Amino acid sequence: MLASGQSGPARDAAESAARATLPEPYDVTEQIGYLLRRAYHRHLAIFQEHIGDPQMTAVQFATLCALERQGQASQKDLIAATAIDQGTIRGILERLHARGCITLDKDRQDARKVLVAITPAGRALLEEMIPRARDITHRTLAELNPAEQAAAIFVLRKMF
Repeated sequence: MLASGQSGPARDAAESAARATLPEPYDVTEQIGYLLRRAYHRHLAIFQEHIGDPQMTAVQFATLCALERQGQASQKDLIAATAIDQGTIRGILERLHARGCITLDKDRQDARKVLVAITPAGRALLEEMIPRARDITHRTLAELNPAEQAAAIFVLRKMF
């Protein structure tokens, strides 16, 4: 606190010393979480614009890709393969099932476990979308040169 009545160079020196002890200003727009969120939102907007199916979301697409890659899977397996949380995966599976893209069957050995598999209709939809998905990735990274694209992918993979 400055002494009352201080003026001129003494006051300026005291105010300068006080500012020097304050923490650096925090700019949220320069923080990793903010930047990742902005990049992800940009990617999602590109996805929705170019995937060619207004009902298909990025997480539904990722779920179909995981099922195509690993075959029949439990919800737990899908959570691990897609990094989608338990609450979200249920809604995704309900919507994909309603569209005829997946089957949901009880596990014969554990009736509490649901096994999920991609259907021929789901596989056909996925095959139609994969070229678009490649284009979406290209569009998402378009502002980066090839070296920056490789570095971005490398750094993001290293973070988890």
